[in-house]
Amino acid sequence: MKIGMNEFQNMLASASSALNGKIDEFSRIDSLFGDGDHGVTMERISNEIRTVSKTPYDTVSQMLKDLGKRIMNVHGGSAGPLYGMVFDGFADGLMGVTEIGRDEIKAMFVGALENFSMVSNAKEGDKTMMDVLIAAHREAMQCKAELPQYMIKIGEAAQQGAERTKEYQAKFGRARFHKEATIGTMDAGACSLATLIQGMAEGLS
Repeated sequence: MKIGMNEFQNMLASASSALNGKIDEFSRIDSLFGDGDHGVTMERISNEIRTVSKTPYDTVSQMLKDLGKRIMNVHGGSAGPLYGMVFDGFADGLMGVTEIGRDEIKAMFVGALENFSMVSNAKEGDKTMMDVLIAAHREAMQCKAELPQYMIKIGEAAQQGAERTKEYQAKFGRARFHKEATIGTMDAGACSLATLIQGMAEGLS
């Protein structure tokens, strides 16, 4: 199965809807050990995703590059730059591509992880968005299913990565000052990234 611009924009619109459904949850989680504004920031990011999902572009890569730039300019801590790098990495994986299948989705997650690693020193187990991105990348590399099941499996892996952050002590951000007290709570950024990836999968299926 291969998809084109319309189907990919449906994936983005679905991701925006999924994020909008958890805005309050993102802020609630972030308020436990952070400044509590992650939901506000994610609402702004979701609005950019929604806008791009309705805008004509020549290629999916061009669309994702533009989305990455838009998100990087979103105010609200580190989420804007980090999400901007994820989408910029997605775009890198689709350069020169007109149709998107399993191999192209795989390249998207390779690009996203490479880009994210350029701006974050976080590792798996550090209770960050990296826990989700690495889990999604790992599934993208090893899953043999075709679309849409391939994307669904990546979304499930992303959610599992977010759930595992409950087991970890925070190593980054304001939460790191709370040390062991952060164990038992999901990381807000991990929660939002898993929601976005699962939303994309739902838009395809």
